[in-house]
Order: sequence, then structure tokens, then C-alpha cells
Amino acid sequence: MIKKGLYDVIIAGSGPAGSTAATLLAQYGYRVLMLDKGKHPRFHIGESMLPMTAPIMQRLKIDWTENNLPKGGAAFIDEKQGRRSFFPFQGKYKTFQVDRSVFDKCLFENAIKQGVIAHQQEKVVNINCHDDKVIIDTDKISYQARYFIDASGRNAIMGNKKKSITKLKNLGKFALYQHYQLNDNPITAALFSSGNIEILLTELGWFWCIPLTKKRLSVGLVIQKQPPINLKGLNLFNHSLKASPRLNELLRNSKLLSNLKLEVDFSYLNKQRYGRRYACCGDAAGFLDPVFSSGFFFAVKTAQMIADQLHLGLKENREGDINLHDATDKLYQTGFQSMYLMIERFYCSNLVENLFFEAERAPHIKEEIVALLAGDLWTENNSFQQGLLSGRSHKM
Repeated sequence: MIKKGLYDVIIAGSGPAGSTAATLLAQYGYRVLMLDKGKHPRFHIGESMLPMTAPIMQRLKIDWTENNLPKGGAAFIDEKQGRRSFFPFQGKYKTFQVDRSVFDKCLFENAIKQGVIAHQQEKVVNINCHDDKVIIDTDKISYQARYFIDASGRNAIMGNKKKSITKLKNLGKFALYQHYQLNDNPITAALFSSGNIEILLTELGWFWCIPLTKKRLSVGLVIQKQPPINLKGLNLFNHSLKASPRLNELLRNSKLLSNLKLEVDFSYLNKQRYGRRYACCGDAAGFLDPVFSSGFFFAVKTAQMIADQLHLGLKENREGDINLHDATDKLYQTGFQSMYLMIERFYCSNLVENLFFEAERAPHIKEEIVALLAGDLWTENNSFQQGLLSGRSHKM
């Protein structure tokens, strides 16, 4: 049975990308159905937000100053060489470290509050995009809409359907991570007061160290090089952790809050991000190694781009135009490739050693690096970014 004529847009996925696209389209006055195979709240890694996320939160009418830890900036640390470089976020927009299970649920409930119809625990199993409509089959029923948005995250429904997912090489291979409750002492107090994310370089890759509210700490190890054959899982994590004086200092007398978790399938791009009556946003469009915390930002930014462009198409009855998202996709490529190339150089060209640690000597370069780390990826006067793009080896 098909429920006809009920929806302008159907969205698969209710994470940050899906909830953002749904909310914005509902604000425009469209009938939106958001489907998710899972249920909120649910755990998700990626707690560190970028400042340029703030304007999107304002459009969504989300007050993210509540119950989140203010983020001062990003510190890159090489303990072996005793070197450290700090990039402060002191611009127009403030940012935070968030509890993703709580924050994602807040975005989801905000979408419903603004008129989105949402079904949890209903899985999209097939999408057929026709010239004049889209038919969405779920494990419960079939729906008809004018347009489909794939915000299904790394499930990448349309990318797998079109066989258009391409792995990006030379970046992180996988991540191991845990959450801790820290002991109250001057060292941990200083970390929570600053709210800084710390990136600790290791022989095999790097650690993230993200302070959260209630004196909790997210610690993750991203592996880029081949680890010793005798070290796997928890043994690999603990071996690398013991080699870090900073982490040993922070975690002394701490309480473990979670079992070791694993994230794989890092860094890929969906080469076919839009087509006739569909578009992909968030991780369904592509995902990058988390070293510069860009995942959540790209999720909500791409959702905003698609929602705004789709509004123009729906208003003018052009939503069936296969080239509807050409212009916005060029913007996406500029931002995604800028971050990708910076991450690639982080791993392959000693970006931190050769530039980040030397940035104090060149204030204008440091300002340009801060801009990219903040998510300000669409300006024309960032010479560091232009250098990255002009030296690119291949087109996304």
C-alpha cells in the first residue's frame, strides 16, 4: 500500500544531517517525513564542534549554550619532542564540546517541534526515483514524495545503490576510544576550564582528548600506521596510552565509563551525491578522518546547502532537474577537499611539525589555519587554503 500525496520530501536518517535538512524544509513550509531505522537517544562519537556550526544552529533555533562545555580551541601536542601549538577560537562564533547522544536527540526533537513528521525504527529498504515522483519502500509501508534526501550516514543508501562510494587513502585506518570520569584536581580543572580539544601525536597516529561536562573525558586513538602484529584492540589502546605522559596524568585515578569501542571505514567520498529527485548529505555524501573534527559540521552544512537549494527547486517546480544541485555541490567540493587535503598533509607531509608548530612565527598563517579549523572554508582570501587547493593531486 502506498501513502500518496502526503509529503513533499522524505528523508532517510534522523542524525544531525537529516534533522537539519528536515527542520529547514519544514521552516520553508514543506511537508517532510523523516525515517530512521534506529531510535534516539543513541551513542555517537564526534563530540567536538566547529565554530562555523553556530549560524546553522541559530537557523534551527537551537540554543547550544545549554548543558555543553565551551570549547576554547585546539591544541596539537608532540610529547616526544616537547612541542605544542595552540589555535584559539576567538572569532564571532563560539563553539562547544557536546554529548552527542543528548545533542542529536535535541536536534531530532526540535525537527518534530517545527512540524516534521518523524518515524523511528522504520527502515528504508528501497528508493525508486521517477521523472515525476519518488517511491520510498520501508520495512512497514511505501510512501510517495516529490523528493528524497539520503541522510543515512555511513549506511550511504544511495551511494551503495549507485556503487559510487570511493575510499580516500593515506588517512586514518580505524579508531579505538573510551570515555572516562576524571578525578577532581588542578590538572583536570585546567582542562575543563579551557574546554580545549587536545591532539596528541603518537608513533602510530594520534590521540584525541575531548573534555565534556560533568568532568567526563572522551579519549580516542586513531591508527594510521600498521601496528605491531602482537597488539590489537584493548592491548593496542593501552600500550599507546601508557606511552603518553599527558594522558597518564589526566587519567590518574579516573573511572572508566565505557567499554572500548571501535570505528572503521574512515574517509570515503560518494562520487554521485545527487541526481534526479534525490540528494545526499552528511556522511551519506562523504566522511573524513576526524583529526580536525569536521564530521558534524559537514553533516549540518551539507544539509543546509541541500535544503536551501531544494527549496528553490520545489518552489519553481524544478525538483526533477537532475542538475539542481550543481552550484551547491561545487561549494561542497571546495570545503570537503580543503579539509581532505589538510588532513592528508597532516599524515603524509608532517603538517604539524613543519607548519603548525612554526605558526607562531607567522601570525597571518596562524590566523588562516584557525579559520580552516573553525570551518570557515568558503572565503577567497585564505592563502593557506588556496595553496592546498592549487596543489591538489586529483579532483574529488
